[in-house]
Amino acid sequence: MDQTVTHNDLKVNISYRQILSIALPISLAMVVPQLNYITNNIFLGQLSEQSLAAAAITGVYYLIFAAIGFGLNNGLQALISRRAGEDRPGEIGKLFIHGVGISMCIAVAGILITYTISPWVLQFSIHDGELLKRSVSFLKIRIWGLPFLYVYQMRNALLVGTNQSKYLIAGTLAEALSNIFFDYSLIFGHFDFPKLGFNGAAVASIISEFLGMAVVFAVIHYKGIGKRFSLFSSLEYHAPVANSILKQSSPLIFQSAISIISWEFFYILIEHHGEMELSISNAMRNIFGLFGMFSWALAATCSSMVSNIIGQGLQHRVIELIWKIVKISTGIAIVICLLLNLFPYIFLSVYGQSPDWVSHAIPVIRVVSSALVLMSFSTVCINAVTGTGNTKISFLIELVTIILYSFYVWLILERLHLPVAIGWTSEWLYWGSMFTMAFIYLRSGRWKGKII
Repeated sequence: MDQTVTHNDLKVNISYRQILSIALPISLAMVVPQLNYITNNIFLGQLSEQSLAAAAITGVYYLIFAAIGFGLNNGLQALISRRAGEDRPGEIGKLFIHGVGISMCIAVAGILITYTISPWVLQFSIHDGELLKRSVSFLKIRIWGLPFLYVYQMRNALLVGTNQSKYLIAGTLAEALSNIFFDYSLIFGHFDFPKLGFNGAAVASIISEFLGMAVVFAVIHYKGIGKRFSLFSSLEYHAPVANSILKQSSPLIFQSAISIISWEFFYILIEHHGEMELSISNAMRNIFGLFGMFSWALAATCSSMVSNIIGQGLQHRVIELIWKIVKISTGIAIVICLLLNLFPYIFLSVYGQSPDWVSHAIPVIRVVSSALVLMSFSTVCINAVTGTGNTKISFLIELVTIILYSFYVWLILERLHLPVAIGWTSEWLYWGSMFTMAFIYLRSGRWKGKII
């Protein structure tokens, strides 16, 4: 068996090469869920515009629970990175297995909420009866992928936190290929599969999440990572370990959840403007997610590296590291912004909608493309705050930002009834506010000396 993990592998250095060596595999891992979502929407767009509109509501709903797992992932990753920087590999396995246990409890809660509370809440929010029926039916299937997704996210924390992000690719590749195959087969009934229509996308996503999870654990076993960190040698519950994860992750879980809940609120307000506006906004979410993955990957890299170098006792080099990552992230975002503005028809034509739909979407894509630039440095800074261990501060920054964002979208879309393109300028407010507060906190230096 290939024993590839060594003590030296666990400590990072502050260089562009190190940053890219961690960030590029994360980018590839992140592109797969986005491609899966876009694939779903391209196939569903061929069914009807209503199917594409329904995918907006169901997609953001599921993203709420995915974001909760992402918050747990971020907290766990910060702890694992800190232990790696401190050269304490024996603690990493305990952290991982307790993270998995906590995530399974959250998954059970998510399934129960989806079957009991969510249908009741959605009926007060969605005006179109047929859209409501489709959305609830879809979600009751889709939510069963949550346990697989959460385990998948916990292994992300392990691999990124131990500087092994290159192994992310195998699982995500398996997930991408299987999702495309089963989407095509189950939505339209090809290859002797049952024709499930809109719900076929839900079944396909569950299958692909399970396969992605299975493949990555096979890689972890084959590469000796599981044995190196004693991941499954003991399933004994340790209250101090679980408490440390919950203490670190709880603010991030709430932070991620309220962020996506506010986005669901945004889409519900969009639904009040009509199906075309909702389907356009769904396409914009695809574009935002696909091209934003580079910034999110670099942000995840920043969080892990900041925690790691603090564990090495290099607090004085944190700002230097953040600045290097910001330059890479912003440079990529500017190039993407230019491409989206120069060739909007190319990016919008893949959804197979009418010329009228495309003409209404172009003003929105221009707003979204500029928001990507703002996000490129804002998300790096807020994740740097997470990496310092001050998750309560990052939660408070998110909370203030969400309050401003929610009021803004309500005012623009519900009270003033302005066009959807104006509603999407809320992203400017969101990322601008977040950057301002995170930047002030990082410059203050009050994060130095934080122990996790």
